[in-house]
Amino acid sequence: MAAARLPSRLRLPDQPMLRHLVLCAGALVLFYVLTVNLSSYHNYQVGLIALFAMVIAGLSVLTGINGQISLGHGAFMAVGAYTFALVQEHVTLPLALELLAAVAASAVLGLVVGIPATRLRGPYLAGMTLILALGLPQLADKYNSVFGGDEGLHPSQLVAPGAVDPNRWFAWITVLVAVIVVALLANLVRSHFGRAMRAVRDNEVAAMLAGIHVGRTKVLAFVVSAGCAGLAGAFLALSGGVVTTGDFPLSLSIYLVAAMVLGGAGSLVGPWWGAIAIVYLPQWSTSISSDFGLGSAVAANLALVIFGLVLIIVMMLAPTGVQGGVRWLARRLLAARFPRPPAAAGVTAVAGFPEPPAPATPDMRTEQERTHP
Repeated sequence: MAAARLPSRLRLPDQPMLRHLVLCAGALVLFYVLTVNLSSYHNYQVGLIALFAMVIAGLSVLTGINGQISLGHGAFMAVGAYTFALVQEHVTLPLALELLAAVAASAVLGLVVGIPATRLRGPYLAGMTLILALGLPQLADKYNSVFGGDEGLHPSQLVAPGAVDPNRWFAWITVLVAVIVVALLANLVRSHFGRAMRAVRDNEVAAMLAGIHVGRTKVLAFVVSAGCAGLAGAFLALSGGVVTTGDFPLSLSIYLVAAMVLGGAGSLVGPWWGAIAIVYLPQWSTSISSDFGLGSAVAANLALVIFGLVLIIVMMLAPTGVQGGVRWLARRLLAARFPRPPAAAGVTAVAGFPEPPAPATPDMRTEQERTHP
């Protein structure tokens, strides 16, 4: 099937930043229309989807673009959430500065983890980040005088202006920040730094020979990804009004990686599909367990089982994730609706150069036949 060629009025701008701004503006309009037609509880779920999209987008840059595996992003979210709560408890600052403090604390931890990560690859790097996800919550339990112990910390929630529903206001703020984060990441991965990350992922030796500082690129990718996770953790603390170690189990880090693969590793739209799965699959598993009268032990692990089954099915049908499947389907539909016009005579459709002349057919007639036909 010929590749689609959209009419000029339907094409997005060629300049990456302008194209991303157009897409973000369209996404914000769609989210606004969606939230004003949803109930308060469903608006709260939209806010959760947006905050999980932040951390999965950062993880997608780290793993899909730079090639580093992390099983500890739940720990980065915990650092952001506790930092946000501690800043609110001890200092009175605008919300934006409190969020920046959470991002900074998580980014610093990402720097600390990223430096030794430059010498680790594959399962060794995954093991190190897994230890981080297992050990960091224990610190909060040990120093309960600072981190609140089992009761946790209690940051204040968002105050909605006027008669706006608080959950709708939370959804608006979270979606706005998430779209900004995704736009910034999209510009980043299309910059010189993004090209360096992809080069390091594909071949470190070739990247080094090309003049790319491999270690610095890996560390900066970890810092960016950890900062996104810390921002998401701060919004998670803001949504619930309480921060405890139970909010950041090891299963959260596993869910984040699975959601990143489900949506499409390396994509920045795919994280939204993964975030939808994180928010809704546990709810569906709870409904299934209650409908079939399953025991508490089965119900506790049913969400992980369903997530695994969904991941397997998606990988069989769309190896590049949900977003990869959507992109493939969109290309097929556009190719059917706006087919590319056939190439002009004497011009190839691929390169645009004149076709070489056809080879002459040899004349097998004798001299007498040519003279007297």
